[in-house]
Amino acid sequence: MTIFFSCEGSLKDVQKFNRSSFLPSGEADSINLKYTDSGRVKSILTSKKMLDYSNIENAFTEFPEGVVVTMFDENNNTTIIESNYAITYKKTDIIDLQGEVTITSYDGKKLETPQLYFDQKNEWFFTEKHFKYSDGTGGFLQGPGVDFSKDFKIFNMQTSNGEINNVEE
Repeated sequence: MTIFFSCEGSLKDVQKFNRSSFLPSGEADSINLKYTDSGRVKSILTSKKMLDYSNIENAFTEFPEGVVVTMFDENNNTTIIESNYAITYKKTDIIDLQGEVTITSYDGKKLETPQLYFDQKNEWFFTEKHFKYSDGTGGFLQGPGVDFSKDFKIFNMQTSNGEINNVEE
């Protein structure tokens, strides 16, 4: 006795289901999100497009056309973060910024890299990619791998080179 099984129909159904189950649960164009704490604006995120994938097990939000984030410190000084693409993972609170990532602070400090992660819980940036940091006074550092606090006060580099200007106060 010979039995033949055909899986072609069910395989196509499974593939079709997998494609349709990975659709965003929400989509928004031209967004402007303000994060406030105790009535004070802490940050503003703007983006041309946002895709929300909160309907899957490892939920995330994607910004396929990039983001601009303006962060305000307690003195209302701004730091601006820009990237061509961003994705934020809900379980880990990690934001992955990609493509011409630039951070510019109110006092002229600037960091550029092709990819940068931000740990929202610890308010900490890090990357293994090449970076260039300018201090606003003509000094700079560059190399692979860096991690730093969101206010640039703590700055750890793996291997770097550059020129630092000694400014006496």
